[in-house]
Amino acid sequence: MKEPKVFLVGETKVHEAGLHAYLAHIGAPDWQSDAPGDVELLSEVMARSCYRSFGTELNPNVTRVRGSNKAHLANLIKVKHGSTLEHAWLNFMFCDVSRVVTHELVRHRAGTAVSQESLRFVRLADDLDGYVPLVIRETPEAMELFCRTFDQLGALQMRLTDLLDVDALPFSEKKKITSAMRRLAPIGLATNIGWSANIRAVRHVIEMRTAPGAEEEIRLLFAKVGALCVERFPHLFGDYRVEEVDGFPWYRTEHPKV
Repeated sequence: MKEPKVFLVGETKVHEAGLHAYLAHIGAPDWQSDAPGDVELLSEVMARSCYRSFGTELNPNVTRVRGSNKAHLANLIKVKHGSTLEHAWLNFMFCDVSRVVTHELVRHRAGTAVSQESLRFVRLADDLDGYVPLVIRETPEAMELFCRTFDQLGALQMRLTDLLDVDALPFSEKKKITSAMRRLAPIGLATNIGWSANIRAVRHVIEMRTAPGAEEEIRLLFAKVGALCVERFPHLFGDYRVEEVDGFPWYRTEHPKV
């Protein structure tokens, strides 16, 4: 049985020379942030730029500013100034997730980018595997049938490979046959997908996909995303509280849909 895995493979990096030049240009050359990382720093800079709130001397309408990155971002989330959270991006690889998950994941289009493993090019072998939902695992007969079906479909892939002599063919022909063979692969087959999203979108999907009404496997996947984000970006995700429902974490906040 496969279980979803989450890898953070990239995140937005601040260009320091450009940032310093910008701050000098607007008259705040000495401004500094206590942000724990570039993602939170960029979110703060973009938000402060809307009001020139790098200090009280830049805008006569401003008489006080929130001094810390944590306080500034917490207020952004509270007042739902979510557009400023669209500038910083996180890049994930989700591995061993089923196509049940990927079919649902691609529905989240706003503020995201997707690169999915292609079964037109990646030929399947006999070791087909995937996530087994709890309702199947709780019934031994259902579990046996589930696993046996995966084994049979894997054997079928190998039988087709031999029957069509795939290994002896040029790549263009292999691609055609691989594309045909994948039609006999289960939707529950484990696969890999690259998923990138801005902070606003990541928050939205965590809230939507860890909720009790979401599909089981995607709840597990985004609970892992939520745990990673809370730990690595506490000033942007620290408002979440975790409640366990039906054995899965539910990431909740008083500030949804930022």
